[in-house]
Amino acid sequence: MKVLFIGDIVGRPGRNSLKAHLHTLVERYRVDFVIANGENAAGGFGITVKAAEELYSLGVHVLTSGNHIWDKKEAISHLDKEDRILRPHNYPPGTPGRGSIIYPLGGRQVAVLNLQGRVFMPNIDCPFRAADEEVKRLAEETDIIIVDFHAEATSEKVAIGYYLDGRVSAVVGTHTPVQTADEKILPGGTAYITDVGMTGPENSTIGVKNEQVLERFLYQVPTRFEVPKGPTVFSAVVIEINDDTGRATAIQRLLLTNP
Repeated sequence: MKVLFIGDIVGRPGRNSLKAHLHTLVERYRVDFVIANGENAAGGFGITVKAAEELYSLGVHVLTSGNHIWDKKEAISHLDKEDRILRPHNYPPGTPGRGSIIYPLGGRQVAVLNLQGRVFMPNIDCPFRAADEEVKRLAEETDIIIVDFHAEATSEKVAIGYYLDGRVSAVVGTHTPVQTADEKILPGGTAYITDVGMTGPENSTIGVKNEQVLERFLYQVPTRFEVPKGPTVFSAVVIEINDDTGRATAIQRLLLTNP
């Protein structure tokens, strides 16, 4: 089977980029399953029910997220009602929502697990130990397991890739969100990339107006961040997985622009 994993969707420009490219890519690569990180899909910070529904309608099967999933108040209650949107699994027990899903797909099942790093991030539960327990549980149902590891530090992302190598089909990094050129198949058959990148405004500082970010860096004062208009970029990876073993056989990085 083939999985398309789309990088951090930022605001309306990101949703428009998805609309411009997704259908064509699904047909061209014969994609079976679409995952997208949607934690910044509404206004560049957080996600709303309306934005999530738009992404589903465009063909996204499962939405992953990260630390910004809590930015829109309405999303918090929605997490307990909608199992197609995930928050990181290693938040403490009792946190709203869920961190994984087993998705039925034409006689097969695909598991998606969302984890969050701790280096330069909120000090939540250990992602490595949380992965041990949850991957073991998911593997009882399916051999195909895709992990979104939402983390800041490259070292932590690389480490968890090798830690889960041979136990999951893919580890895809998100959060930074600058696409890295290190896609590979690890020795145990797990597809890996440190960061899949961003789907949003191209002429921006990771999705925010450049002048606002510069003001923050130059003067160190609180600044309102906004998503700029203009050309967009679409970042993703296509992962090919052996249905019988759950091991990845190929990973291809995509980076497309739209005027």
